[in-house]
Amino acid sequence: MKKIINQATDVVPEMLEGFCFIHQDLVHKLPDADVIQKTASKAGKVALISGGGSGHEPSHAGFVGEGMLSAAVCGAVFTSPTPDQILAAIKAADEGAGVFLIIKNYSGDLMNFEMAQELAEMEGIKVSSIVVDDDIAVENSLYTQGRRGVAGTLFVHKILGHAAANGASLSEIEDLAQAIIPNIHTIGLALSGATVPEIGEPGFVLSDDEIEYGVGIHGEPGYRKEQLKSSQHLAKELVDKLLQSFSAKEGENYALLVNGLGATPLMEQYIFARDVAHLLEEAGITVSYQKLGNFMTSLDMAGLSLTLFKLDEPDWLEALKAPVKTPAW
Repeated sequence: MKKIINQATDVVPEMLEGFCFIHQDLVHKLPDADVIQKTASKAGKVALISGGGSGHEPSHAGFVGEGMLSAAVCGAVFTSPTPDQILAAIKAADEGAGVFLIIKNYSGDLMNFEMAQELAEMEGIKVSSIVVDDDIAVENSLYTQGRRGVAGTLFVHKILGHAAANGASLSEIEDLAQAIIPNIHTIGLALSGATVPEIGEPGFVLSDDEIEYGVGIHGEPGYRKEQLKSSQHLAKELVDKLLQSFSAKEGENYALLVNGLGATPLMEQYIFARDVAHLLEEAGITVSYQKLGNFMTSLDMAGLSLTLFKLDEPDWLEALKAPVKTPAW
């Protein structure tokens, strides 16, 4: 294992220390918890909190700031944060209008965020939450009942962050979340597995000429392995699955996210994006918003994911395009 680290047991706290040093104009770390909070002044609005295991950087700390998240809770690598960490984030982020939790659909995250929500409500803080389950690759997987939450979570951060910044109430944000999440679908593929520093070897191994469709961001199994083929072939597999999942029709309007999983060069991501664009054009699909880069990664996994967000409301596109001040958007 080759990693630029000190001790494997210290990767999360040292990473957060470096993160806050680089982005000190935007965020800071709570003194006694692995929680990244925005430095912008509180303005009496709904606070948004997300989080999960570390290893997915820049998610979620990279999306803390004005216009997106109020705080992100950072667990150990690929491990849910504890209820006391999440409770600390809720108490620190609350501006008096309530707190909204954005939770990816993993059993540990669900259990711990829900427990923290109950504890916060016992202390008189209004808390609501939503579960993101955008990964259409498999219906059930390791650590989940139902579909996994993956890179489409970032569109949820962006849309709800815009609403909160513009003074939406807790109930209005919950209604908006329930409207957008069914319209966000993601599917990915992997060329190689991720190596957790404390384990020292990849979570799964593919042969040099093999890829796996539908692998999760913690290395959970996908739905099919096959020989590596061209970017055009890979793009067609993912685009076809996504359009089928939406029962997409010519003339519909979508936002698109090409997300690198950690070790895939931007050159390859852009080639893949080109091939996706041609396929969507052939299908008569309009793409009104597009984004590419490493946003929801899996340590050093080679691969990528593709997210489509069906834009049923003009306000959703406006929210995606609104400027924010965060480290990574």
